[in-house]
Amino acid sequence: MLVNSRVLILAKDDRLAGPLAEGLDKLDWKTVTARGPHGAMAVLDDLQIEAVVIDASDGDLEILATAAKMKTAYGARRLPILALGEPGGAVQSGPFDLVMTPPVHASQVAMRLEAMVRLAVAEEEFELRAKTFSDRGRRLDEPEVDPSPLQILTVGEPAPKFLALSHALRDLGAETTGAFTAYTAFDYLHERSFDAVVLWAGEMHAEALSIASGMRRNTRLFHVPTILYQRTGTEVGRSEGHNRGLSDMASAETPEIETARRVVGLARAYRRETAIRRALDRAKSSGLMDAATGLFTRDLFAAHLSRLSKALAARHRPLSVAVLRIADRPEAAKLRADGWIDRAIPQIGSMISRLVRAEDTAARLAPDVFALALPAATQAAAKTAAERIAAVIACTAFDAGEGQPPFTIGFDIGAAEVAPGENAAQALERAAAKAMMRKAG
Repeated sequence: MLVNSRVLILAKDDRLAGPLAEGLDKLDWKTVTARGPHGAMAVLDDLQIEAVVIDASDGDLEILATAAKMKTAYGARRLPILALGEPGGAVQSGPFDLVMTPPVHASQVAMRLEAMVRLAVAEEEFELRAKTFSDRGRRLDEPEVDPSPLQILTVGEPAPKFLALSHALRDLGAETTGAFTAYTAFDYLHERSFDAVVLWAGEMHAEALSIASGMRRNTRLFHVPTILYQRTGTEVGRSEGHNRGLSDMASAETPEIETARRVVGLARAYRRETAIRRALDRAKSSGLMDAATGLFTRDLFAAHLSRLSKALAARHRPLSVAVLRIADRPEAAKLRADGWIDRAIPQIGSMISRLVRAEDTAARLAPDVFALALPAATQAAAKTAAERIAAVIACTAFDAGEGQPPFTIGFDIGAAEVAPGENAAQALERAAAKAMMRKAG
């Protein structure tokens, strides 16, 4: 149905658009196609479009001009635009967030759209959060993106195709570091910061997938883009790749320069997200945050949640909330009475702040209750995000004093999406009620 469309495809014919629309629809990126600029602008006026894909393969200047109009016509909401065409010339100078060279597979485009929309939402969130802090007499400095060359870690055996990709990355200005084994890779990842990691599947993809899974269990590496580069015959399904934490998957049949552009695009987006996150982290010294955890206080969170709720109409995006309450386990009473859970709270809060997306707001509502506000997320996505955060924290052992075994923390979780006619505070109450129901159960 048109009302559920998430992606606008602007294309004069179905040569590229037809198969792409069919594939994206199957991947839950519902599409609507416009044949010309006027139709495209009408779609943007009528529907809640999250991103645009433009067939710019013939370099039509009218279509390129339409892309510029789309950028300015969407008001408070940022609109990511992906172009399909050969890099260079008019396409390269167009107002596009990413250019991909045809032919492209729908799963590749879906992964790129996800990253592009996330970055757009993060930039919107920074603007809203700056206003929330300004209301309280505090100023947020603008994000400062590191101008140094992108740092890419490549992991895998030095196969000819993989070496060719490394050369292509360097040709695009990135600096690459090679690791042949998982052990060496994690040594590098713990010692240095990288903007993206490329894993070579080789003959067997199990080790590459284990590295991706390991990164998703680490709070510092949780958000680093991870790309699986596969040889023919060892393809990993999109759903499996997503579950393992992959950001993208590329085939060795794709020209190395095209795959390198995708890697660089992900790395640049991550560096921008990192800059936004650092700018937001500087707010921890503003005196407005919870002293123990560095998260939003209850009152500050309520004010920002109200602003997010009011912005829903202008941005036409979903908004969900989640509540994480430290679970009452049999051994928790003594740990709480002896103060060990209170001692663990700062570390728990720090972990939550690193595990949420740059666009998400995390708060401490009560001594053992945390909340998340997740713009552009459905209730299912919010619940999944909260469960992943809880799972990572559950793997951490906290000190229980001399002679006592360390303990772990579990959470009761509730999530809710802001419904039509409802404000975000009401959704938060529903999420909290669900968390309490889990406790009672």
